[in-house]
Amino acid sequence: MGCWRVSVGGGVVFPAGSLPDVAEQTQSLPAPPALPARLADPVPAIAAGTGLWIVAFLVVLIFFRAETTLLWTCLTGGGLGVIGYGIFRWQRSAARRGSRTAQQGLVE
Repeated sequence: MGCWRVSVGGGVVFPAGSLPDVAEQTQSLPAPPALPARLADPVPAIAAGTGLWIVAFLVVLIFFRAETTLLWTCLTGGGLGVIGYGIFRWQRSAARRGSRTAQQGLVE
């Protein structure tokens, strides 16, 4: 007389020591396809975001000059975008040089 266990998922009875659900989980799934180069490149997103902050700064400067909080927020957003793009270029050039401390995956 052997031990039986009940699967939690569907109420199916399996003999003791038989783990079909574990066997299914250990099979490796196929790797997802790689993104196209134009979607993997972050430069357009960085440039567009920085450009939008600069345009917002100009709009606030022209039409809402009294709103100093908006003015400084837009100026800071544009400035941080420029700084962020500079750091990105610095990391990408380090990866191209083969620096050990550079981020991985930046070289195209």
